Parts: sequence; structure tokens; C-alpha cells
Amino acid sequence: MRSDSDQILDSIFLSYNKILKRLHSAGKTTKHGKEISHTDLRKAINVMLKKHPTCRWRSEKIESRKYFVLIEGFAWLNQVYFQKEKSLIDADVDFFEDRIRQYKDLLKIEHNEDWWNEDMDIKQLCEYFNRKDITVRKAIKKMCDSGLGKYKWLVGSKVVISKEGVEWICKNIFKQKYLELLEKYKMELTEMYIEAGYPYDNFLGRN
Repeated sequence: MRSDSDQILDSIFLSYNKILKRLHSAGKTTKHGKEISHTDLRKAINVMLKKHPTCRWRSEKIESRKYFVLIEGFAWLNQVYFQKEKSLIDADVDFFEDRIRQYKDLLKIEHNEDWWNEDMDIKQLCEYFNRKDITVRKAIKKMCDSGLGKYKWLVGSKVVISKEGVEWICKNIFKQKYLELLEKYKMELTEMYIEAGYPYDNFLGRN
């Protein structure tokens, strides 16, 4: 029989064995439909750490020989890495949008971030998205082909995209940029969450 303290700890972080058990119980499998192994899990966690290093989802080894993963990190593995309904980037974006909503609800924050408040020309878009000129122009064409040509106009000889167009391109084409913005904001909310007295990357001496 599990003690109350074990249940409390499991609501904060999990060992690899417990993560594996939960994934099996949820019927999660590899993309080839096979049972998830320890090797598969370690690979998934390495991907998680590489994609989202600022989230601090895995413990550092201090005295323990084991790693532990925060329950939020487990949620990412469950809802993003080991899901099959969406592309990884789309599932990742959905995950961070949902976490942000949860943090804002808990912290009673009503303010919405305004990341796109300036119109941009081609050069500015290349710098903002860190993309080549031709790649940005292709993105603009996709936006116009989607019926949003109103977001593009000429100022002299320069093509200018409205702030609404920049937002659309970010969310629909250069999604990695959008994901980076979401992660940064999520971690700002996480720091507020910690300051409010909630546990986050505190592994309570188990590491």
C-alpha cells in the first residue's frame, strides 16, 4: 500500500520506472506500435531535454544514481512525444498553449502577451525568423494563397507585412519561433508559480 507521502511525491516528480509504468497503463506505444522500453524512454527524455532545456524538467544527479522527471515533463512525454495524432511541432505548440492557460488560471492572470505589435518588411522578417529572403517570400506567398493577401502591401518598393500577417506566419509556417515564444512565456509564468509557493523543480533531496 502506497503512503500519502509517496502519492504527494508522485504528484511532483516520477522515476523512469514509474513513468514507464504510467505510459504502459495508458496504452502508449512507440511510433511502430511496440511497447515502450527503457531505451525508448531514455531517447524520448533526451529529445525532451534538447528541445526544452529551459524547462528544467529532469533532475540533476547529486547523491542519487537515478534521474527524476517533473510531472510536467511526464505530461510532455505522454501528450507530445508518445502521441500519434499530430506532428511533433503541432503537439508541442498545443502542449505549451495549454500549460500557459493552466498557469494563468491558477495564478489568476488575465493579461495576454502581445508578441506581434509591429508591421515588418522582408528584411525585418528575415531577421525575426532567422530565415533567408527566399524562404520568407515563400511564407508570404502561402499566407496570400490562404486568402490573407490583405496583410501584405507595398510601401514604395518594399513589401510590408502587417502585424497580423507576422502573427499568422509565425503560428502557421515558422512554428518553431512560435514555440520558442511560448516556452519563454511559460517559464516566466513558472517562476511566478514558484514565487507563489508551489513546488516545481524541487526534487526534495531525492536526487
